[in-house]
Amino acid sequence: MPTPQLPPVSGPEGPIRTVTPAPVTPPRAVLFDFSGTLFQIQPYEDRIRAALPDPVDEPTMDAILTALEAGLSDPAVVGAQHARDVSSKAHRHAFTTWYASAPALAPFADVLYEQLRSPEHWLPYADAERTLAGLASRGIPLGVVSDVGWDLRPTFARHGLDHCFGSWVHSYEHDTEKPDPRLFAHACAELGVAPADTLMVGDHPAKDGGAAGAGLRSYVLPGGAAPGTVRGLGAVLRLVDGPH
Repeated sequence: MPTPQLPPVSGPEGPIRTVTPAPVTPPRAVLFDFSGTLFQIQPYEDRIRAALPDPVDEPTMDAILTALEAGLSDPAVVGAQHARDVSSKAHRHAFTTWYASAPALAPFADVLYEQLRSPEHWLPYADAERTLAGLASRGIPLGVVSDVGWDLRPTFARHGLDHCFGSWVHSYEHDTEKPDPRLFAHACAELGVAPADTLMVGDHPAKDGGAAGAGLRSYVLPGGAAPGTVRGLGAVLRLVDGPH
């Protein structure tokens, strides 16, 4: 596994030692996050109606969603999120604890979790396929690096996108989470590209942007994109193409 080229040690004003900057070249490989970057799960309203046996009217749905929002600050839920992506068991516990914080959903927490793992509940963003196709046509090796508790390949396969990737790095298989440099280094090694020549694309400033600490470049998308909408992934093609 290649040793990441780490940035020089810096003081408050900048690097302590004088360094000669390397020439800026376009990335030779791209790593992608999964949720919120290439795919997004169907809206909670749809999932809840699919999980509950009886029809859910709008006032009841609003109350359930309010309870889920409140649950995010429940101490038990907050505690369950710690290191949730380091194993399948921890991941299931984190999510089912949160779902169960809404009383109406407590009996269906396992059903909702199985939805989370099911490929049919995930939608690629509208510009995901054409962006991946554009990168493939340029001969750019691609990988997935995701904090997740299950194998993502079936979800990509359902939408015909699994063939685009030469590396799959699931955090639960490595007992750690982003931004652990080992995850990024593992993907780079599998693709045969140096970290300095690799771009990480995601939506989490600390986790995906943290790839810079492993010697990669990073591009962080803004949060909040609705399922199935245009995500702004075309910018990745411009970064790969470089200045004209």
